Amino acid sequence: MKKLIIIFFFVTILSVLGYSNQEQPKPPVGIIEKLGQTIPMEEEFYDEDGNLVSLKSIINKPTIVTFVYYKCAGICNPLLREMTDVVSKMDLTLGKDYQILTLSFDHNEKPELGKEKKENYLAEIKKPVNPNGWKFYTGDSANIYRVTDAAGFYFQRSGRDWIHAASLIVLSPQGKITRYLYGVQHLPFDVKMAVIEASEGKATPTIAKVLKFCYSYDPEGKRYAFNYLSIGFAATIGFVLIFIIIFLVRPKKKNSGKVSNV
Repeated sequence: MKKLIIIFFFVTILSVLGYSNQEQPKPPVGIIEKLGQTIPMEEEFYDEDGNLVSLKSIINKPTIVTFVYYKCAGICNPLLREMTDVVSKMDLTLGKDYQILTLSFDHNEKPELGKEKKENYLAEIKKPVNPNGWKFYTGDSANIYRVTDAAGFYFQRSGRDWIHAASLIVLSPQGKITRYLYGVQHLPFDVKMAVIEASEGKATPTIAKVLKFCYSYDPEGKRYAFNYLSIGFAATIGFVLIFIIIFLVRPKKKNSGKVSNV
């Protein structure tokens, strides 16, 4: 019996050690939403001028994050080119109302390449913009992974290229993830609504508050849709108030007038 117990003990220990040495499964390529979570603001990256800066010093307003790699021959260029069109058409001011943060997840890419990409894409925007409103960053693999993992953005090397998804990830001024907008093409209105949502907690113009009330994000359609429920509820309340004023308040005023004449 003692021998059996000893053998069982060693078999158990070896099984546990064998399991712990196995390679843990990696997250799938794509996006796992982490809405409401805050990205690690202490991480540092190099801007297109080679300056090492922390995310905490960068993110101080609604921020649209695009994870790409600059030598991408696939969806990265169309995604960033689409952003130039959105910036051109959207009636929000880049650098004031919001900013764009583009980070290469390829640690081999350097600030010089980020600067080249920035110049090219800013030149495609069809209105004057503050160049500091759209920054292009590079960094080391550890910092990149910590940020992309916190954002739920997963990618994988495939030869010289990378397999990855396309998305805009919108952050609040505090670095909290507030919205994912999937795909390469985006309506300026959808991006505007995502920016307005991200500005929650800060003073927003009245028109922005009206838009938030009238439109809400549809997770199935992956876009903003007219909020019939909110509008219907507001209309019902309005009709009730009108009914009260017409049928209850006014008759009382007439009756009080007759009493005074007597």
